[in-house]
Amino acid sequence: DVIKRAAFTALGIGLYMSLNFKEALSVQLAQSSTLLRVGAPANCFLIMQNNLANTYAALGRDEEALSMRRDVYSGWLKLKGEDDLQTIMTANNYACSLKELGRLEEARALYRKWMLVSQRVLGDCDHCTLTFKKRFAQTVYEDDSATLGDLREAVATLVETARTARRVLGGAHPVVEDTDRSLREARAVLSIRETPG
Repeated sequence: DVIKRAAFTALGIGLYMSLNFKEALSVQLAQSSTLLRVGAPANCFLIMQNNLANTYAALGRDEEALSMRRDVYSGWLKLKGEDDLQTIMTANNYACSLKELGRLEEARALYRKWMLVSQRVLGDCDHCTLTFKKRFAQTVYEDDSATLGDLREAVATLVETARTARRVLGGAHPVVEDTDRSLREARAVLSIRETPG
């Protein structure tokens, strides 16, 4: 039974990696059903659900991906608690889905909470912490209802994040480049909003 599950997993991952998302979805749904039927451990089922969420997102089925990512996030939080790396990563996935669907206020609240948790658990220089900070700031400056204070906070967050990322990861790292781009965009939005008339 373990060998069958491993083969299912490998097949689903292989199909996903080769961009055969519809076929991957069929295999993953069958695997998910099997895991439920045999009463697989919760962590195995949550990993499977996360794979399914990624496949739904790849197929443009964003609402289904969001729903599944919310379930995975809640599941890891219940199973491992707030201070677990897997919980932190699934919080990021869930917030990312919210952001992609334009639910910026919800995404911002989740990013704010988890950037602080990530900072406490993993440290200021960790890749997850830097990513949470960058994405938090993005949800602020992309939101038309953000106040000037919000926008200034986003710029300050990106300045600090860019500095830390550059020091830790080096100037050519994709996180640094993306943070620099976000900082330019945030400053442009702030400049427009600060200009009278």
